[in-house]
Amino acid sequence: MAVIDVHTHYVPRGWPELGPGLPWLRLESERDATIMVGSKEFRRIRHDSWDAEARLSDMDSEGVGVQVVSPTPVFFSYGASPGEAAKIARIFNDLALEICAPDPARFLPFCQVPLQDPDLACAEVDRCLAAGHRGVEIGNHVGDSDLDSAGTVTFLQHCASVGAPVFVHPWDMPGSPRLNRWMAQWLTGMPAETHLSILALVLGGVLDKVPPSLRLCFAHGGGSFPFWVGRMDNAWHGRPDVIATSEHPPSHYLDRFSVDSVVFSEPALRLLVDTMGPERVLLGSDYPYPLGERPVGKVIREASFLSDDDRARLLGGNAAQFLGVV
Repeated sequence: MAVIDVHTHYVPRGWPELGPGLPWLRLESERDATIMVGSKEFRRIRHDSWDAEARLSDMDSEGVGVQVVSPTPVFFSYGASPGEAAKIARIFNDLALEICAPDPARFLPFCQVPLQDPDLACAEVDRCLAAGHRGVEIGNHVGDSDLDSAGTVTFLQHCASVGAPVFVHPWDMPGSPRLNRWMAQWLTGMPAETHLSILALVLGGVLDKVPPSLRLCFAHGGGSFPFWVGRMDNAWHGRPDVIATSEHPPSHYLDRFSVDSVVFSEPALRLLVDTMGPERVLLGSDYPYPLGERPVGKVIREASFLSDDDRARLLGGNAAQFLGVV
């Protein structure tokens, strides 16, 4: 079974003008660039964001057979008009196919969609599946609407019906003076965002409405959710007047979604596997960004508590199931 990394991102080496206040790329050399949003620097990147040969070299040196290649969330454009967001999605989805074209057996592109409009989102995921994308990455919320909003539920039901795996990534974290130091938006905001959206998925009744055939995976180890399942169950039983809005307590739904493995230490991975089960944790790295795991899969490979069979599941077998390639 190939080692499969389900959490990597791409950035094209350029794209057409999107409009005022929207992302553009400031090229600084053949190998370096900066994603700009309006006049502000968003992120410095290198050529491994778009260069298939650089990615393949890194994959070979770190023992990765396949990458799922997903959008960088800053391009989602959920705050734009639905038509504008649909246009932006088409641009980046077509560029993703070009980036992955040099080795389609090892690069599996995931598309983005204008999630603020479920009809346009469903149409775009259908177009992309027909063009060669293998699934879709969505942000964990659209404005103040979480995964239990009616439009997102409609989209998830459609993904279940067409067999499109869905990778959920946190994005657009709230800012404040307390969060604007030390990359705290990334270090605390991302885990909290993911936790909140899994909670919305459960307590909003989404998993009671969407068929079990939906293949759903959350980035960053499910955020802080796996650590607090017991607290949420306790609240579900102790305050049913406000929290028991799902048919079952949160722990009942742990077999309805997966999480990636980007938790960076063996004790954290053990908690994740103990909570979710060894069949629900998929190798992810957040390649090529600096807060990702390198070498890819290091914690899984070195984890002393994993059996050989479970290690193989985490490194590739579970991802193959998620992707529908077995």
